[in-house]
Amino acid sequence: MAEVELPKPEELEEVMSHRFTRRVALTTAIFAAILAISSLGGSKAMKEMILYQQQASDQWAYYQAKAGREHFYRGQKMRLELDLLEKETLKPEIKQRYEALLKQMATQEERYGKDRKNIEKEARKLEHERDIARSQDPYFEFAEVLLQIAIVMATVSILSQSGAIFGVSITAAVFGALLCLNGFLLLVRLPFLSH
Repeated sequence: MAEVELPKPEELEEVMSHRFTRRVALTTAIFAAILAISSLGGSKAMKEMILYQQQASDQWAYYQAKAGREHFYRGQKMRLELDLLEKETLKPEIKQRYEALLKQMATQEERYGKDRKNIEKEARKLEHERDIARSQDPYFEFAEVLLQIAIVMATVSILSQSGAIFGVSITAAVFGALLCLNGFLLLVRLPFLSH
């Protein structure tokens, strides 16, 4: 019968540590990929928040301009109404001209009022989009922090060959990944992460 050579305990320990190191390294690469996705999501949320705020501000400025024009035409209409009341003995063609101007001022006032309502609706929609992006951002920020901690802890677990530290790393990464996912979907609103 042939002799079977059994590996020495030191060799088994080295093989096991290489397997542990490879597993931790692969897991750390996955953590880094999730971190990159979280960073991208946070960057996108921040850009959208700024963009929607700028667009909403532009809409509100436009709204104010329309409101100013509406008030101008309302004032002109009221002045013409007062002039008509004051000058009862106008010639029919002049009175007709006053009434035509009055109708024109009323039409313009109404048009600017309708425009203003549409602009307000658009501005509020943009503010809503801004608020969604603002709500997403903290989830991405905390996800990034947890994933960075997970990567550091994974590195420490390789150096110390500690499964317990690797467990802490995985726990931090799972919470980071969940926060990242929630940043995209906003399925759960955590009170300590809400603005």
